[in-house]
Amino acid sequence: MLLGVIAHSLPDIDFVASFWLPTADSLLAHRGISHSILFVLLVSPMLAWMSKRIFKEAQISFIRWIFFYFVCISLHIILDAFNNYGVGWFEPFTNQRISFNIIYVLDPFFSIAPVIAAIVLLVIKQDSFIRKFWWKTGLIFSLVYLLYCSYNKMLIDQKVKDALDTDQLVANRILTTPAPLQNWLWFVAAEVKDGYYAGYVSVFNRKLKKQFTFYPKNDSLLSLLPDISEAEKLIKFSQGYYTVEKSGDTILINDLRFGQVTGWEDPSQRFAFYYYLQPAVDNALVVQRGRFANWNRKTFRSFIRSIKEN
Repeated sequence: MLLGVIAHSLPDIDFVASFWLPTADSLLAHRGISHSILFVLLVSPMLAWMSKRIFKEAQISFIRWIFFYFVCISLHIILDAFNNYGVGWFEPFTNQRISFNIIYVLDPFFSIAPVIAAIVLLVIKQDSFIRKFWWKTGLIFSLVYLLYCSYNKMLIDQKVKDALDTDQLVANRILTTPAPLQNWLWFVAAEVKDGYYAGYVSVFNRKLKKQFTFYPKNDSLLSLLPDISEAEKLIKFSQGYYTVEKSGDTILINDLRFGQVTGWEDPSQRFAFYYYLQPAVDNALVVQRGRFANWNRKTFRSFIRSIKEN
């Protein structure tokens, strides 16, 4: 179990890049080559060879060791692709990032069963017949929940398309991604020529009524920057879902994929991911900076109401 945890966590070793890379480069490096299919294919036999030499007394074949590590590492990069950050499956051959936007990166409903199963497996004796029941239950529950989330994704996509058709809006692209910690309230951004119609939609909404607010892209503001190389990296990281803002002498860029800070309650709230382009500001905590800002009892009640809204 310990070797499985280590192998499953191994792709995230790319976090060390943040110690020396600028923030924009670090954002692109994370979930890059260490989350690629090539990484899995190279590292699995290396770990298998090491394990075969270290655990000589174990009656485990070299092929079985390879399969074990291949499954553990592959599950990591596959699950990461189900949230909205983006995963470089095909690096270094292409920089295209894969993201299905189906489950929130920290969804307790997905994790609870495997956590309980892991705790039970640590307590139950190794020769107990009931161990098989627990590891199967932990995995099957998460798989069923993931399928349920995929169904919710299709449901939300159809609701949004129907609402846009009703308002006679033609979108170039549509982003739908779960709001924090659950899978019933989703953030939506429909890209049009000069910006995005965005808002929050519940899977329990029977009919959407003017639920979207327009946010201009304002990409012309990038011409005010003396150097746009950093902005270009952030646009690439955002997969093109971005807006630019100017407040006084400050220019910042928003990544829409991370939704808004309590935007279900107040559409005027800022986006959760915002990066200062000018003047130079410490952006080290850019991903976490606004994720749970302004959360309190009032906004949580509003969150629950938004989920139940029909």
